[in-house]
Amino acid sequence: MRQLHSDELPIDVPLVRRLVDRTFPEYAGHDLTPLRDSGSSSALFRLGDDLLVRLPRQPGGGATIDKEMQWLPFVGSRTSFAIPRVIGIGEPDLGYSERWAITQWLDGTSATPPQSGPGPGSSSRAPAGLAQDLAQFVTELRTMEVPSEAADDESLEWYRGLPLASLDLDYREAAAECRGLDLALDIDEALRVWDRAVEASFAAGATVGWYHGDLLAENLLLNDAGRLAAVLDFGGLGIGNPTVDLIVAWEVLDAEGRRELRRALDVDDATWTASRGWALLIAMITFPYYGATMPRRCADRLAMAQAAIATT
Repeated sequence: MRQLHSDELPIDVPLVRRLVDRTFPEYAGHDLTPLRDSGSSSALFRLGDDLLVRLPRQPGGGATIDKEMQWLPFVGSRTSFAIPRVIGIGEPDLGYSERWAITQWLDGTSATPPQSGPGPGSSSRAPAGLAQDLAQFVTELRTMEVPSEAADDESLEWYRGLPLASLDLDYREAAAECRGLDLALDIDEALRVWDRAVEASFAAGATVGWYHGDLLAENLLLNDAGRLAAVLDFGGLGIGNPTVDLIVAWEVLDAEGRRELRRALDVDDATWTASRGWALLIAMITFPYYGATMPRRCADRLAMAQAAIATT
């Protein structure tokens, strides 16, 4: 399995096979296959036909496993779309230091950003109806009640629920790093859009609610009709300002889809402008870190950044 982080935990098929067989002997006869498109936070292995094994890649990653065990039943019972159901939790063992999980396998095709180009057949549109589905999911998530135990749960605090202005230094440092990369991106314009986004975020106010935190193409599964079937990876689930979830508009939808999503969510000008800043921030921190290891992710984030900059 390719290494993505300097502190990557050693994970391979023999280890996962032994962990599963030792902790869940009822699955010992199930085939175990590493997924080519494992995520950056967890190594993923398909177990039989209907299960998935997820092992955090870095020390401390088991905290997200605990968070999902605690809160996915709550979220899953309040949304219309499928989310992974946790089947069981494995403890650190056999030299592997983190808690890990077996979850439900969900069928579907990963969403892809729409592409555009100059000639016939060189462009693609977001599937019809996808914007409505995404608006429904975002609405369901951000209007869920916040139980008192959730409000006090430190695992639900993440930088993606913070005010945009508090991340200004991080953005500028990432933008400076991106100047040294071969990117089809106007960094100066990206800085100008960022400044407008930060200013707009003050006018947008400090709404508080549930947010997914990583509502991007790789975490969305579509059915055969191109409609939203499932939402994956709730490791970034949090409570804070939910503006960050609007990044899905800039990566997954085309211009018409963005207009449709904005209408459905009734997003004001200030919040919409702030969402462009979130899209740029997440793209900018992706390019230097994953440029050599996750080319598809970087291509998707480039599409997102270009869309956020091009919008007037």
